[in-house]
Amino acid sequence: MKLNKSSLIKVITVAGVCLTVAFSGISVTPYNSNNTVHAASSTSASSVIATGKKFIGTPYVFGAKSGSTRAFDCSSFVQYVFKKNGISLPRSSRQQSKVGKYVSKSNLKAGDLIFSDTNRDGVINHVSIYMGSNKLLHTYKKGVGVTISTFKGSSWDKTYVTARRVLK
Repeated sequence: MKLNKSSLIKVITVAGVCLTVAFSGISVTPYNSNNTVHAASSTSASSVIATGKKFIGTPYVFGAKSGSTRAFDCSSFVQYVFKKNGISLPRSSRQQSKVGKYVSKSNLKAGDLIFSDTNRDGVINHVSIYMGSNKLLHTYKKGVGVTISTFKGSSWDKTYVTARRVLK
């Protein structure tokens, strides 16, 4: 079979795109609009938390680039940590607050995501990972960066909006 130049270019382009997707490690179905999160069955809260703890002290930069580990904002940190554990989440805290399963404040478990409205304007603008034992793993404020904070009685507790469970 003889290919003309135009057909050959199309075949090479399609093959290149297929190889790029195959070797890029990109998840084709990271999350969908019906609030389900695709998680690896072996993912555990302790694994997520251990991954996050590796970044203690990493600087906070609002709007930090997704996938970068030089600096995080709250939602890029959560997105990165969960992705390293096989769970793809949307980029913003507002989007993240709509995936997974609702969990009440009284039923929080390690690995749950806690969402806050720190401006008290009715809009979610912060996400943190509940570690259990009244502790949060998150990043905020220039000069603080990735850190562990107390939850109960803190400003994170006082500005709490909701929590979601994305781990099985």
